[in-house]
Amino acid sequence: MSGRLDGKVAVITGAASGIGAGTARRFVDEGASVVVADLQADAGGAVAAALGDRARFAQADVTNEDDVAAAVDLAVSEFGRLDVMFNNAGIVGVVGSIAEMPADAWDNTIGILLRGVFLGTKHAARIMIDQGSGVIISTSSTAGIVGGLGPHAYTAAKHGVIGLTKSVANELAPFGIRVNAISPGNTVTAMTASVGGGDPDDLDTITGHIASTSPLGYAGFPDDIAAAALYLASDEARYVTGHTLVVDAGQTTSGMTPNRMNTGASRQIHEAGRTS
Repeated sequence: MSGRLDGKVAVITGAASGIGAGTARRFVDEGASVVVADLQADAGGAVAAALGDRARFAQADVTNEDDVAAAVDLAVSEFGRLDVMFNNAGIVGVVGSIAEMPADAWDNTIGILLRGVFLGTKHAARIMIDQGSGVIISTSSTAGIVGGLGPHAYTAAKHGVIGLTKSVANELAPFGIRVNAISPGNTVTAMTASVGGGDPDDLDTITGHIASTSPLGYAGFPDDIAAAALYLASDEARYVTGHTLVVDAGQTTSGMTPNRMNTGASRQIHEAGRTS
């Protein structure tokens, strides 16, 4: 690798699997030290252990401010600074008709997808303002760009991530801090496998499905989103802030059919595709 993040320190939430794990690996390969922050202790610990001496694990519920603050503080205590905060943790959350959706399930989804981004941004800014530098990246979605591509609560939260990104970018630019978002399209992960076929471990089937519906004719993988995060985290993006980088094979440029997750009985889809 080229060492595009040599000497940088990053915290990545939701880094036990999927896009977060892929980004943690890519960042370490490019020279960064990384705090793998995730609610899933076994999986997150395994990712950090596999990454070696330049990785640490922090068990974190991103809706809990103390957990998020502790993950940021771990980066500083172990590695001396914080250069990149990647607010990536997420779930699909509650799905189903708006007329049947439980309010507590709505609140839980918004808490993870939007409150979690707020808390990560808040505590990263706490460190970065004093440093006079830093990069904050948050995961939105194509559902944050166009209506009808995701469940209602998920869509609302992902639009909120983009709005928060723009607002905070405006505040923090004078401190040398860049704030951007990434909006992935359909990406092969346990979560999309669960949504697409009901089995979070069946990545082959979801790969074929995503490829068949992709304008480019092939599926996107966590490494594709990690490449976007690497660009935004690196000095190559030194003049980019307040931006949402859409990584979707052109999905949002074409007409889409209504999303089936906005119909039927309400249910929730949690970490790594678990359903309740």
